[in-house]
Amino acid sequence: MSRLHRLAESHATSRIGWLRAAVMGANDGIVSTASLIVGVAASNASRAAVLVAGIAGLFAGAMSMAAGEYVSVSSQADTEKADRAREAVEQAEEPEAELEELAQIYETRGVARDTAVEVARQMMAHDAIGAHARDELGISEATRARPLQAALASALTFTAGAAAPLVMVALVPSGLLMPAVAVSTLLCLALLGALGARAGGAPLGPSVVRVSFWGLLAMAVTAGIGRAFGAMVG
Repeated sequence: MSRLHRLAESHATSRIGWLRAAVMGANDGIVSTASLIVGVAASNASRAAVLVAGIAGLFAGAMSMAAGEYVSVSSQADTEKADRAREAVEQAEEPEAELEELAQIYETRGVARDTAVEVARQMMAHDAIGAHARDELGISEATRARPLQAALASALTFTAGAAAPLVMVALVPSGLLMPAVAVSTLLCLALLGALGARAGGAPLGPSVVRVSFWGLLAMAVTAGIGRAFGAMVG
């Protein structure tokens, strides 16, 4: 098999674990931090207060994303482990029934009965639990839960995403802060949507529009809330 063919056979499914966490982390980092900055700035707070709020939001958000991903994906991993353990017990107690179950799965996919039974027999002789985990339970090496990988990817990409609006706070004059953060955030979200779609093999347009719309809505809501509270306490 040529190197070019191997590259062509590299499907998006093999990246689904870290890709989902990475895209979610970067998106949340950009949207939440930019919205926080815009909301605080809309309340007529000082540049220092806006910067402190943004930095606090970055660290709090990164830790929250890492913890949330780890807990969530760990629950998935525990479920997968329990399913594999249950499958091992069933195979030990009723091996013929498990063989028939696997053969029927192959039959429903279009394999002839005799061939399905032979394939099931050979698969179980090679790796019985792995065969049932993959074909019966839908658990494969490409899609299995990896809590640490998901947590790390989510935290790092959240930090990278949150850094973009913070750079604007540090560089842009106070009078231009809100429009500069809003425009840069929408550009970053559009780029993120395009990168996520490309990595996942999905159409660019819907992904770009989706992330940009929700980012704009989040900033508009927090800006309105910040302006309202600023007027109340001002």
